[in-house]
Amino acid sequence: MPPLRLPLLALLPLALLATVHADEPKQIRTSRESERILPLPKGEDSFHFIIYGDRTGGPAEGVHILARAVEDTNLLDPDLVMTVGDLVQGYNTQEPWMQQMEEYRGIMNRLRMPWFPVAGNHDIYWRGENRPPTEHETNYEKHFGPLWYWFEHKKSGFLVLFSDEGDPANPEAQRHFGDPAQQKFSATQLAWLRQSLQEMKGLEHIFVFMHHPRWAPDIYPESNWDEVHRLLVENGNVSACFAGHIHKLRYDGVKDGIEYFALAATGGGIPGDYPQVGYLHHCNLVTVRPEGIRVSTLPVGAVIDPKRYTVERGADLTLAMGMAPEIVSRPLPLDETGRGGGVFEMKWTNPSQRPLEFTLTPADALVTANNAEWTVTPDHAHLALAPGESQAVAFHCTRDRPDLPPKVQAPVLILQADYLEEDARATLPPRRVVAPWTFTKLPEQAFAPAAKPSALQLGNGKSAGVRVDAARFDLPDGPFTLETWVYLANPAPSESGIVSKTENSEFGLFSQGGRVSFIVHLDGNYARATAPKTLPLMRWTHVAGVFDGNALVLYLDGEEAARSPAQGKRTRNGLPLYLGADPDGKGNPSRPFLGWVDEIRLSKGVRYAAPFQPERQHAVDAETLLHFPLDRHLSGIVPDHSGSAAHGQITGSAAIKASPGQEP
Repeated sequence: MPPLRLPLLALLPLALLATVHADEPKQIRTSRESERILPLPKGEDSFHFIIYGDRTGGPAEGVHILARAVEDTNLLDPDLVMTVGDLVQGYNTQEPWMQQMEEYRGIMNRLRMPWFPVAGNHDIYWRGENRPPTEHETNYEKHFGPLWYWFEHKKSGFLVLFSDEGDPANPEAQRHFGDPAQQKFSATQLAWLRQSLQEMKGLEHIFVFMHHPRWAPDIYPESNWDEVHRLLVENGNVSACFAGHIHKLRYDGVKDGIEYFALAATGGGIPGDYPQVGYLHHCNLVTVRPEGIRVSTLPVGAVIDPKRYTVERGADLTLAMGMAPEIVSRPLPLDETGRGGGVFEMKWTNPSQRPLEFTLTPADALVTANNAEWTVTPDHAHLALAPGESQAVAFHCTRDRPDLPPKVQAPVLILQADYLEEDARATLPPRRVVAPWTFTKLPEQAFAPAAKPSALQLGNGKSAGVRVDAARFDLPDGPFTLETWVYLANPAPSESGIVSKTENSEFGLFSQGGRVSFIVHLDGNYARATAPKTLPLMRWTHVAGVFDGNALVLYLDGEEAARSPAQGKRTRNGLPLYLGADPDGKGNPSRPFLGWVDEIRLSKGVRYAAPFQPERQHAVDAETLLHFPLDRHLSGIVPDHSGSAAHGQITGSAAIKASPGQEP
């Protein structure tokens, strides 16, 4: 037996494991043998804190960004939150300043951890009548806190400096940070700084916060930061300095062991969301360990609460993402040269419990190399739907190309939707909406003999089949016959449509687990004839369903396979007939057949009343309503050979391909 390589504790009896002392080295516990020794996480004390950028200098709506940052922070749950100034819009008099202060504090007090203010020019500068000598300093210290201070937390010092003291030689002058005489720290504050640094001498880290990045000589050429920097370096434990004001991310590197960071904004004015340039609403997350710190920038809104993703919300979002239009208009008509067009109209209904906003725009692929496949107007449509609300929208689509490429590209619209919640909007994945079209008269080449036997192949796509517009044919009430050849590739356990027009109405041939059924909706209920045996796999089988007015009869390869009494009036609908699928309530293909279908014929009257020898190619006569040989297509249009011009359109992954298997 090979020697065991598990840690010793993993080999001890359970009774002995219980006696392991807490101060002994931690190890992986397991009852499994493994050569892989998993590393354990760091065990030393560490903590996190958050820093907010400027709130002001932008539109009043910035408070909403600040509120979202508070939500993010509560999810991250740091020990504390710092700021870098410009808390209120300021530059005003007493009354508006007080209102802005209350607004800011009201939002920040939603934090579940303590937060600490830093004074900026917007917080201090008075503009207007009756300017006090110290402007808003008194208001600030009464309602926010001291202009400079420090505190200790977990062997770290947090030091706040005031960078808008004004001109020490002219204290009555109006405050302005662009005045070179006002870009210095006063002797009074510097004396306090020296004393404070001495008091923090034994701490592991010191973090310095101020509003203006006074260390930047390109912005503050008259600053006395060199003196401040020397004091910080001499103390030996200052790790980083943080500031704001410039509303753009800036990193001035490490100088004498001290890192310098300027934040952009947390609700303040920025020219746009360009994070790679440095313009974004964010907060900084600082991880503090005894050996060093790590600083990261988190965009506001990037932190997500996993508890938001409830089963109920997920189900409602699934409904919203599955929203599909009801096609109101007929397929866009093209003549035999490929010219034509018309109105593509659809009705949208919001199936979810929340409002939806969405925009439909023509796909860029409609125009290539200055040669428009389709001209679509308008260039977009915007809809806002309350839960359960419906609204119609229409686009005019025109094609003026005289050529017929192998496949005419249908007009495509891109759906971009937002799910509106109380405090946010969820952007849903974009969707493609294809406008159906058809030829009013098929070119002669559509009826040319096929070069080799072909048939309609259906895969496992969710949306596949050949759509036949209901307005193109009319099956009268009474006896009828529906027949086709099928090649079963996969006996799927769920019911799939071979040829169908059902939706609590009409008729269809279906397969479930390889067993074929013929169903007709009569007098409000489905009548059904189901074969007792499954279809053979990988072999062509002729399937025929006959309704004679008194019964449904199902024939397989010309032999009666099932019979069921059935009488009454057939329930009609305006949905399309699908070859190889079944329509859903909005006329879209669903439940596709897994295999091949060929030679589909729909006829008035009873074609078979006794066993018969199936024809591989069905003939067309006066009783034929539809006949699809399914051996060719032109630009995705499948010709109907009955004479009624009820040509079908290929959808999804359906395809006309060389016929498989042994021909009967």
